[in-house]
Amino acid sequence: MSVDQTQFRTAMLDPALPVPNGLTDALGAPAGARFNVYRNNVAVSLTEAMEAAFPVILKLVGEEFFRAMAGVYLRIHPPKSPLMMHYGDAFPGFLEGFEPAQHLGYLPDIARLELAMRESYHAADGTPTEPAVLQSLPPDRLMTARIILAPALRLVRSKWPIHGIWAFNMQGAPQPQMQGQDVLITRPDFDPVLTPLPDGGAAFIIALQQGQSFGTALGLATAQAANFDLTTTLGTLISGAAITKISEG
Repeated sequence: MSVDQTQFRTAMLDPALPVPNGLTDALGAPAGARFNVYRNNVAVSLTEAMEAAFPVILKLVGEEFFRAMAGVYLRIHPPKSPLMMHYGDAFPGFLEGFEPAQHLGYLPDIARLELAMRESYHAADGTPTEPAVLQSLPPDRLMTARIILAPALRLVRSKWPIHGIWAFNMQGAPQPQMQGQDVLITRPDFDPVLTPLPDGGAAFIIALQQGQSFGTALGLATAQAANFDLTTTLGTLISGAAITKISEG
């Protein structure tokens, strides 16, 4: 008797379900015990992958709660790829609807931040432009130039202090003030670097990502924040090796 693959995958991720009909071992005997061992190993491996991918979420909710939550998640969102580095991409959306965690409203955005860090880590390399190239452009040419950003760059916006929460849990930083933060993720070397952006910084970065000119991006940023700190924002891009090309014309 053949085993229904959908039934097999569903049962593999849910210990409450019975062993699929027709599943036998090498000797033709029912494979109940072997399947249960395999099922447990799969669940443990996926949970460990989630713990490694979302260490701040793990710290915020505790190991017991996280593992129970991961057990629910993996039954709803089984792996779509054999590469575990990609597992958990639906976790932020899952957290938005996970009732037992609704009192922790910042969890989905923390998950988005951790997911963006992982994406940045695995993104393609980019060759940074020498800072002198940007600094040498006359103002009129700079305003019409387009800045191409590195593949590893990510931007996460939140009404919560996501950088502060991350730094408090991962770096022992002071307890964050409860105000929204926009966080830029760059990868100057091997590991992603997180930097909170000044007011208007996210509008500037988004405009550059959309292919807008430097002048247009600057205008959008200053329209959102009259005191937009261009020097700090550009410094973050340069130190993060995030500018890969300056296109004129």
